[in-house]
Amino acid sequence: MIRFLILTFLMLSIAVSPYMLSAKAESLGNLAKFPPIRKTLTVSTSADGMPRLAPLEMRLLSGRYYRLSINCPDVQSDLRGWRIEMPELLNNAHLRLVTIGDIEIHLQGLSFNAIECDEIGSADVSFVPIRPGQYPIYAGNVPLAVGKPIGESGVQKEGKYVFGRIIVD
Repeated sequence: MIRFLILTFLMLSIAVSPYMLSAKAESLGNLAKFPPIRKTLTVSTSADGMPRLAPLEMRLLSGRYYRLSINCPDVQSDLRGWRIEMPELLNNAHLRLVTIGDIEIHLQGLSFNAIECDEIGSADVSFVPIRPGQYPIYAGNVPLAVGKPIGESGVQKEGKYVFGRIIVD
């Protein structure tokens, strides 16, 4: 009977220990530890009128605090602006803050659909990526430019668009 109890205890210890170790590995303390790591994404217009993302690929680390500056340096009008979407990344991150000019929007984990650049400027998104993976970034025409309702999300296939990606390790 004692052998059975010892064997059962050892088997349970072996089965439970990976979960205990992963719980320790996931505890990173203050996830939004200041200052955030600054990253920049530029959405510009190429000579043929297509959106251009620079960089096309960005690497981040899960559990680190980032401030992504999205710059739109050459937008010419409301209908020739760009819409940037990254829903998969946003659904797998803890959002903290969106800043446009001097206006700050404190999100504390909520989400948003897109950022539209309809004039020259930039926006900052502060977040902590939670889940590793590869997440697409879409930049394309604002929906109204291709005859769709304002605010419609997703790829505007009738328009011009490009995809980049953020890889979270």
